[in-house]
Amino acid sequence: MTARHEQEIEVRGHLIDSMILTRIFDIVMDLKGDFQVLEFTVGKKKGDPSYARLLITGKNRQHLEDLLESVYREGAQPVLIQEARLEPAPKDMVMPDDFYSTTNNATQVYYRGSWIDVENMMMDKCIVVDTKNKLAECKMIRDIRKGDMIVVGERGVRIIPQERPREGVDIFQFMSSASSSERPTQQIASKVAGDIYRTKKDGGKIIVVSGPVLVHSGASDALAKLIRMGFVDGLLAGNAIAVHDVENALLGTSLGMNVIDGTLAVRGHRNHMQAINEVFKHGSLKAMVEKKVLKKGVMYECITRGIPFVLAGSLRDDGPIPDVVTDVVEAQRKYKQVLKDAKMVLMFSTMLHSIAVGNMLPASVKVVAVDISQPVVTKLLDRGTTQAIGIVTDVGAFLPIVVQHLERMVSGQSKGSAANDKAEGQNRTNNKK
Repeated sequence: MTARHEQEIEVRGHLIDSMILTRIFDIVMDLKGDFQVLEFTVGKKKGDPSYARLLITGKNRQHLEDLLESVYREGAQPVLIQEARLEPAPKDMVMPDDFYSTTNNATQVYYRGSWIDVENMMMDKCIVVDTKNKLAECKMIRDIRKGDMIVVGERGVRIIPQERPREGVDIFQFMSSASSSERPTQQIASKVAGDIYRTKKDGGKIIVVSGPVLVHSGASDALAKLIRMGFVDGLLAGNAIAVHDVENALLGTSLGMNVIDGTLAVRGHRNHMQAINEVFKHGSLKAMVEKKVLKKGVMYECITRGIPFVLAGSLRDDGPIPDVVTDVVEAQRKYKQVLKDAKMVLMFSTMLHSIAVGNMLPASVKVVAVDISQPVVTKLLDRGTTQAIGIVTDVGAFLPIVVQHLERMVSGQSKGSAANDKAEGQNRTNNKK
């Protein structure tokens, strides 16, 4: 008799409308496995979770393990829970061979009879368990120290996948596809503005990731206004956006082109180098602001309003200016610090920095990626930032429209507050009478 290699698994949540169960079925079939639905209960009310119990069958032990590993990453769990396996790191910055590689979804590990939430979730990292205090944390390989107890294998690890919003009112419900170049720009801009407004009104932290195209396309004034209005809590970028922002502020050009009308400036080819020289002359961007040399622009607004920013260096940088972090590992750490507790990230026309930031974010963070190139948006999604909404359009035209919508929302709130204050004042007057 041929031995059967099978295991029962279960999964809970909004299995149908979030396509979780469909993905599990597809994975098993794509990997040439077999499954049998043993139990399936559908939540009767909108907020009720569904439950499914399946029997997964593989051709052999290794095939079954491959099947289980794949479905576990969609939120499934074995019916009989086993404690997570831990092994010590053999030396600094080295993980055990069978280390568990993380997703960016919320994750728990089963240790000493209870599920422990894994803090600081990121994709493609490992999980370190503090066995004394029963704490678990997602860590980068460079932060591993000899003796750290690291989760190995898939056993005792539970992933909680992102589910489709039950009550959709924002851009993430409005967009039915991962990226779009066909939706009317005004509608998308209005939805993005609404979600930015609600996120900030609820006390959420909003981070902007941007490339120099923002300046080249004439949208730097819009980003500066977004910062001035209080909708930006951090800026992550490279040397180029700062250089061309300063060039625009001092000389009115970006890459030697007049930003206002797109004409070529006289001797414009040297303008970005002149901007770099001005920063070196004064020592830093902050010093330029303090000496009233830099009086406007994105960097000016960040500095005057105390908004943290990190400029990460690259091999192609001219200069780079003194404010740029040229150690890539240190830049990565500084990016993570700014991203801590972020609720929403806006990515404007930068493939390099967008993908880097996407790799650092838990799946619960809302991401809006705007780029005129469809492949840039697609690559971000393909690299694992599946919660991102991609908008294929010119950021130079798109961002000013978003800011206009936000200005109307803020103005409407101010008028509403003024009307309420007037009504309350009138009521107090009438009461006195």
